[in-house]
Amino acid sequence: QVQLVESGGGLVQAGGSLRLSCAASGTIFSIDAMNWYRQAPGKQRELVARATSDGRTNYADSVKGRFTISRDDAKNTVYLQMNSLKPEDTAVYYCNAVKVVVNSVGHEYDFWGQGTRVTVSS
Repeated sequence: QVQLVESGGGLVQAGGSLRLSCAASGTIFSIDAMNWYRQAPGKQRELVARATSDGRTNYADSVKGRFTISRDDAKNTVYLQMNSLKPEDTAVYYCNAVKVVVNSVGHEYDFWGQGTRVTVSS
């Protein structure tokens, strides 16, 4: 079974920075995309950033220029560097791994982490 474990959340003042990490463990042959989502209180979960296996990255308009996603495939880990944080970035941040190949037959599944809370004070 594959598990995703996030870390790095916490409380920070507006304008500050945080770096989130998400490590995937278990039997993993490959991962297509690794994503960060967030869900603020009373709001739907939204995609924040995506990093694909071929090196492409995508960002929500609200975080472009402030957040940077990166992945280390040797460690099956994805990072989210968050700079110039704003109170509206306050949310639980979830890691998502898409099309994770878990055996030599090619079975693939999607997995989610448990979430890490980010609180930005004004």
